[in-house]
Amino acid sequence: MTNPAPFSMPDDTSLLDPENWVPSPNFGPRAEGSAIDMLLLHYTATPTTAYALELLTSREAGVSSHYLIDGEGRIFQLVAEQYRAWHAGEAVWAGHSDINSCSIGIEIQNQGAALANVPAYGKAQMKAVVALCKDIVRRHDITPHRVLGHSDVAPHRKQDPGAHFDWKRLASEGVGLWFDQAGAGDEGDVFLLRDLDEIKGLQEKLCQIGYGLDITGEFDERTQLVVTAFQRHYRPCLVNGVVDRQTADLIDLLLAKIKT
Repeated sequence: MTNPAPFSMPDDTSLLDPENWVPSPNFGPRAEGSAIDMLLLHYTATPTTAYALELLTSREAGVSSHYLIDGEGRIFQLVAEQYRAWHAGEAVWAGHSDINSCSIGIEIQNQGAALANVPAYGKAQMKAVVALCKDIVRRHDITPHRVLGHSDVAPHRKQDPGAHFDWKRLASEGVGLWFDQAGAGDEGDVFLLRDLDEIKGLQEKLCQIGYGLDITGEFDERTQLVVTAFQRHYRPCLVNGVVDRQTADLIDLLLAKIKT
């Protein structure tokens, strides 16, 4: 497919330094009828920003994102927001599988799962993440529960932006969803999924949140990966895929928050 636009600098955000417009050839038109209603956050899993930029602008690699934020808080734009960048891959949320057509993707420079001891996102970097996310959410009127991590939409193969990403801080700035967790039980407290109906109930709740999951009544590998993704986003202090009392309570609290 021929790229549908020239490589001229877009005017999507006022936060971009013109020198940091680094156009990627990896984009195309959004699916007909698709509106931008999701913001998807990633980590690069690369050792340097230069390598991430090389990867995200390589025709051979066939991947891209709309933005990249380096460790110093510099914002690079690679694809104009009106176009479909190639960042989500095989993914699903709320029953929709063409996540690239409805989302804006931000890559954040961080090695993530590539390292045993994952480095935290720095202050300057998080400040830039917050500023850019606020700008995007405001312009596209993206609802809080559709500000997500790659791991949320692709729990079977992705972990980014990782359990060390500060979702609570982001939500405190008006971007994304957090909630009062005081009503949840203690982490690690036993919660038994005793039969098929209870497991189905858990799966139905996770699907109502948006996770891609079949209602099987079996606590299978996919269900465990979705629980792990949920914990990575909303209970990062203990990410183990086990439905303890706290995890079960947090699922209920999040679902109630989304419905309000």
